[in-house]
Amino acid sequence: MTAPEASEPSFRRFRRLRRTAGLRRLVRETRLAVDDFIYPLFVTYGRGVRRAVPSMPGVHQLSIDQLPAEVEDLRRHGIGAVLLFGIPETKDAWASGAYDEHGVVQEAVRAIKAVDRELVVITDVCNCEYTDHGHCGVLIDGEVANDPTLELLARTAVSHAAAGADAVAPSDMMDGRVWAIRRALDAAGFTQTPIISYAAKYASAFYGPFRDAAESTPRFGDRRSHQMDPGNRREALAEVVTDIEEGADAVIVKPALPYLDVLAAVRARVEVPVLAYHVSGEYSMVKAAALNGWIDERQVVLETLTAIKRAGATAVITYYAKEAAQWLADEAGAARAAAVATPGD
Repeated sequence: MTAPEASEPSFRRFRRLRRTAGLRRLVRETRLAVDDFIYPLFVTYGRGVRRAVPSMPGVHQLSIDQLPAEVEDLRRHGIGAVLLFGIPETKDAWASGAYDEHGVVQEAVRAIKAVDRELVVITDVCNCEYTDHGHCGVLIDGEVANDPTLELLARTAVSHAAAGADAVAPSDMMDGRVWAIRRALDAAGFTQTPIISYAAKYASAFYGPFRDAAESTPRFGDRRSHQMDPGNRREALAEVVTDIEEGADAVIVKPALPYLDVLAAVRARVEVPVLAYHVSGEYSMVKAAALNGWIDERQVVLETLTAIKRAGATAVITYYAKEAAQWLADEAGAARAAAVATPGD
């Protein structure tokens, strides 16, 4: 008795291309690389300071004399860009430390460039770390005043460019800040300094650990009068388009994971580079779960960063940059070792 003929299947076999690691790598649509990562640095005053941030395991505040070693570590990991935040020794109502020619960020830029001219240095432009009240702009009658703040932001951006910053990144969410900064940079002769605008920055609860690291928690109130409402997506597109019209060369969506729909919508709408900020709360939640043994940290982080890039990010600002770079290097090494162990004909 002969076996019955197998009927032609009426379904598609997607699993054929998932069968081996080599096949999966071959057809992967979204790939992570170390060039995708921008590493945030918190620079503070003093000497010999390497102060751990309790709510962000593995993250530190660093004094300027610690930067050469940090730059060397970044070089070993292959990371090519950093985002600088400054913590000044003194603060005042007008954020004068932000635009001081010898402020902490300005000196940090010089120190980094003295060690590595090729490392891309992006500077955060805001006032919250420098004001004694912790808000992002000038206060008038207890409210953040938009237009008087623009001059301070412009002065800060020019001082960063003069120190050697490769790009400035305004994060304050004042209306017209890109316009004001572009005019000031051009007038000062920095026509080639790009603006990477935090165009879609939401009033998020995921920023808590960052405010510990940057010592920027407001003394009263919150930032909902200028940062975006989490329920709005069309407004984010309007903010992005407006910033580009005012002179932004690239834009940032912040936070990343809770706003992947916004990131994807922005990517579909504009042609400029779109960065995503994998923020402190996202980082600290994964760290806490990993330290408790609840998740596989490596797998979760690489999956997360892949999701952010898949949604449309040109690059990702992440505190996991070093670890992710090492994990990717380990994966590549393992793949090479496997290929050597099973050579072809």
